[in-house]
Amino acid sequence: MDFVSEAIVLAARKHGETSAIVDTFTKQHGRHRALVRGGIGRRQRPVLQPGNIVEVEWRGRLEEHLGYYTVELVEALAGTFMEDRLSLAALNSVAALLLEMLPEKQPLAGLYDVTRIVLDNLDEPQVWPALYVRWESVLLQSLGYGLDMTTCAATGTTENLTHVSPRSGRAVSAEAAKPYLDKLFNLPGFMRGEPSANAQDIADGLRLTGHFLETRVQWERNRTLPEARRVMVERLRAEGLAAAW
Repeated sequence: MDFVSEAIVLAARKHGETSAIVDTFTKQHGRHRALVRGGIGRRQRPVLQPGNIVEVEWRGRLEEHLGYYTVELVEALAGTFMEDRLSLAALNSVAALLLEMLPEKQPLAGLYDVTRIVLDNLDEPQVWPALYVRWESVLLQSLGYGLDMTTCAATGTTENLTHVSPRSGRAVSAEAAKPYLDKLFNLPGFMRGEPSANAQDIADGLRLTGHFLETRVQWERNRTLPEARRVMVERLRAEGLAAAW
């Protein structure tokens, strides 16, 4: 039952005197948890920071057992962005959403690859906010709550899709949206394939995906979105990269 996989560290909490229970998002095995001996020690603690890319080797007698990780650092993103409050906030938001929302031990290789794209671009503040919004859309799709931005929910047209219904998650064309503008979400151009995004677009995208993450995913757990996501949104606003709403 043993395996080796690249993984993203999501969380680590103390267990016993020196060990830690570590949650990861693995490429081959989805969200996965195991015990790391010495996990709170001086050598392992920096490795087990949320957002770091690691290689884990899991050993356990049976798949349903907690088992043990041996962890090797691949890329210390948490340390890299420690002095960059904005990028660190995004890193923490990604880790928090994955930790709270992913089912355990369900392979989601496509979501893992998209997550790595976002993390690999966190040093580009003019690029990653739009990637992050798209990532939340992929997260929704991976959890079975994908938004339908291909055709208008009212007319079936594929042209001039400008809004999204908060009830169905389906796109609405500009013409069909006119009587209901105060009840619909704006669909930013970059989510329709346009090449650029401004601060208003980022805000519209975050409001859109955040609504469905909260009402389609978190409501089952009687929870709101993680605090880490709110912090990220506030820092994007402070930097002028997302408008207020």
